[in-house]
Amino acid sequence: MPKTRFAVNDDLWNQFAPLVARVEKPSRYLGQEWGSVEPSEKSDADYHAVLVYPDTYEIGQANQAIAVLYDCLNANERIYCERAYLPWVDMITAMRASKLPLASLETYTPVCDFDFVGITLPHEMASTNILEFLDLSGIALHACDRTEDDPLVFGGGPLAYNPEPLASFFDAFFIGEGEELDLEVALLHRRMKQAGASREQILRELSHVEGVYVPSLYETHDQRIEGLSSEMRGYTVAQPRFDDVSPRVVKRVIQEFDTLKALPRLIVPYSELVHDRLAVEILRGCNRGCRFCQAGMIYRPVRERSADTIISAVAEGLACTGYDEVSLTSLSSTDHSTIGQMLRRLNTRFYGTGKSVSLPSQRVDALGVELARLAAGEKKGGLTLAPEAGTQRMRDSINKGVTEDDLMQAVIGAVEAGWRGFKLYFMIGLPGETDEDVAGIGALCKRVYRAAKDAIPDDQPRNIRLTVSVALFIPKPCTPFQWDGQIPLEEIQHRIEVLRGSFPKKGIDLRWHDSATSYVEAVLARGGRECAELIEQAWKNGARFDAWTEQFNFDAWQQAGQACGVPIMQRAVCEYEEGALLPWSHISCGVSEAFLRSERQKAHEAMTTPDCSFGPCSQCGVCQDLHVHNSTQVKRVLPEARL
Repeated sequence: MPKTRFAVNDDLWNQFAPLVARVEKPSRYLGQEWGSVEPSEKSDADYHAVLVYPDTYEIGQANQAIAVLYDCLNANERIYCERAYLPWVDMITAMRASKLPLASLETYTPVCDFDFVGITLPHEMASTNILEFLDLSGIALHACDRTEDDPLVFGGGPLAYNPEPLASFFDAFFIGEGEELDLEVALLHRRMKQAGASREQILRELSHVEGVYVPSLYETHDQRIEGLSSEMRGYTVAQPRFDDVSPRVVKRVIQEFDTLKALPRLIVPYSELVHDRLAVEILRGCNRGCRFCQAGMIYRPVRERSADTIISAVAEGLACTGYDEVSLTSLSSTDHSTIGQMLRRLNTRFYGTGKSVSLPSQRVDALGVELARLAAGEKKGGLTLAPEAGTQRMRDSINKGVTEDDLMQAVIGAVEAGWRGFKLYFMIGLPGETDEDVAGIGALCKRVYRAAKDAIPDDQPRNIRLTVSVALFIPKPCTPFQWDGQIPLEEIQHRIEVLRGSFPKKGIDLRWHDSATSYVEAVLARGGRECAELIEQAWKNGARFDAWTEQFNFDAWQQAGQACGVPIMQRAVCEYEEGALLPWSHISCGVSEAFLRSERQKAHEAMTTPDCSFGPCSQCGVCQDLHVHNSTQVKRVLPEARL
């Protein structure tokens, strides 16, 4: 066997060790977990990749995408793939004081020494963390400033469907599903690098790979936003600079989802994660068509794993990790065509072992409660339901597909099955919303609370716990509401007062989310490359870990917005004109703009569009554009018939 190229950097670890002993949660930085890939396993590898989650270890290590791609890349004998996460603020301070670079977990190799740096883009509020990560790693923030000796920095994930606010900081973006794409890019990069190709030549060739977007090969043009003063910047749109560069990058989709490994290589952490359980993805995509939901649009079409595949993966995963709980994950796990049968089989298999199954989401109807009962067994904690809006008009407007009767049947059925705690999710600030719709949230919750108490038998305590969480609507690309802005701050404050006034003084716990983070998120979600300067300036002003309430610094963002002509409050409320080029118009998730415009019109008219899994094709364009069949279209029947 040839000598292993890669080994643990003992010198760097010896410099880190004294810092690890002094910071909060030192297990974040230890590495060497059971199941991680050791250098000795990669004796034939000559290409070094690192996958990055731009947040702390306990959040990133729970991310399924990182686990899947880590396994895919390491399955190739020529590639050694490691992991890296952003240290917490105490470790960042210590590292900067000691002038230590950010390093990988497996071998403590400096991130700047890798060939491939792949950063997950989970949400807009991670943007400044990405800059913090690059800076700690000693990698130039701007792709145009990197040299031939620097790694290629790739980004992929939900934010890649509008990559423009981050385009200046990345060499390329992966649009769509990465199981095949990451490996194809890594092998192409390896081959060209070994052949002596320049960075520019490699990126040009990568742009020809389906699903790869290289920002440096596109030029930007300014677009004005109606209603903004002349001293405020509009937004940019991107168009290719060369004839061989595609004007439209279409997402990559796995054609045969059920043939993928259901259980990637499992790493058992030393410390508790945010989702500290085995996770098995049972379904990809969602056809329910909620008009506010970006994930429901960008992850289409629906594809399932078979029940046999899932059950085998669950059994193997629980056996080799020591976990006693498994989560059957997807955007809508209760929509799997055999979910009832699957839960019964799992319950039978693990009866008496102390192992349990959880579902990340429940349907807001009686079926959802039955499925939750099958999953929960005797463990009746809290049941989470998401009606999203307080009136039927608004639920129809957002295409939620839920009626008040559905909700009442679910709650009453849950009480009869033993649940006493409920959490309901709603949104305010939706397009077309009125004060009556906002007040309808409180009125609906009071009816739910009363119905739940009335459903308790007379010989039992009437101790219902109802928590209501209300978020501010944020318009996202690739949705029917992508053209809409947020409501102004004063209108939010008014609607919160209406909301509070609609609730009783006691009995129901009402919570609402901070509006400041929502405004920043909205600006970054729908901005162009002009937002790169905003992000960088906010980071220089001290912004980082913006998704952490105690770390979020709104002043840093407001000052950055004023300095670079992208004021947060004014930009968040701006609407885009239908038909105009948008910052993400050159990125295709497969859903056609004509479909999104049609859905937006239906929202104005409070008309619904049925889930095409149970009915006729909704003509969203995904199956035709991507040449992928919605695998559940033919075989699915209403789940009620199976239970």
